[in-house]
Amino acid sequence: MKKYVSVVLAIVVATMSLLLTSCEVKSEKTKYNTYYFDYFDTVTTIIGYAESQEEFDKVCAEITTLLNEYHRLFNIYNRYEGLNNLVTINDLVDGKHTEVQVDKKIIDMLTFAKEMYYETDGNVNIAMGSVLKIWHIYRNEGLDNPVRAELPPMEELEEASKHTNIDDLIINTEKNTVFLKNPLMSLDVGAIAKGYAVEQIAKHLETKDITGYILNVGGNVRTIGMANGDKWKVGIENSDTEDKENPYIEYLKLSGESVVTSGTYQRFYVVNGENYHHIIDPETLMPGTKFISVSVITNDSGLGDAMSTALFLMDYEEGKKLVELMENIEAMWVFTNGEQRYSSGFENYTFEYVTE
Repeated sequence: MKKYVSVVLAIVVATMSLLLTSCEVKSEKTKYNTYYFDYFDTVTTIIGYAESQEEFDKVCAEITTLLNEYHRLFNIYNRYEGLNNLVTINDLVDGKHTEVQVDKKIIDMLTFAKEMYYETDGNVNIAMGSVLKIWHIYRNEGLDNPVRAELPPMEELEEASKHTNIDDLIINTEKNTVFLKNPLMSLDVGAIAKGYAVEQIAKHLETKDITGYILNVGGNVRTIGMANGDKWKVGIENSDTEDKENPYIEYLKLSGESVVTSGTYQRFYVVNGENYHHIIDPETLMPGTKFISVSVITNDSGLGDAMSTALFLMDYEEGKKLVELMENIEAMWVFTNGEQRYSSGFENYTFEYVTE
């Protein structure tokens, strides 16, 4: 697990260059910010306007308490004494999974994930754990020893893919239990967990009338209210890290919305001179090749997390049609040749950034 954490941190730190600024201060509130490295194996940034450092620290303590809870519950690598989490669900006892009673937060997340599976025609499938585990092992080995980096054998991936049926995930909402019918199946919630957790925390703050904050958990960005009277300004990072003159390809104004980007350029390893990223197509069992990145704006960070992955793997025409049919969601696709295309309402959130 320590290897995995160090790799992810090294890559996700790059997302911290995501521009998070606000317009000029219009009251006596002061802008504060802080960083954490303890949750979801990535970097968390909290920016907010408060009347004092003490007030800001109090809100941050509330946020990090919840982040820690979701991090522990949704973890697929680490066990915690006295806690049933996704590791427990994936565990085998005498060669079989057992019915596990879990916190309702896990039940709600898994129920949402199942809905996303059907909404995206299977492009977001948390039952892909058997396949993603193989890629995870080969990716980490390739990063640790680049000279000997290899691709997983296709026959191994194909065998694992036989055990990814979402209907084998049995959720009992009355008893708060989860059971995996197939003993060779496992869950991996990487395409949903961070965004889902961020959204639940944001909603919690909103119910307490806490606004004027922005959360960024590994690139899952959720704005909570306004930035001291103005909309938050958020930049979408340029995948071409060599283009120093244009670090961001779009600038957005948000107030209560979320923006999530799935892309090829932050988490990958190299085999024979080719980059192989972490977003695996359930059809080909290989990394998706249609786009460099897809960014999604929506009022639900969990939905944004799932949809950015799904749209990254879908054909452009199919993905755009899905977006146009859904409410309160916009998307931007960046093709491998650098071309950018947008859903019909994306430009409603953009603005031209002018340096002073």
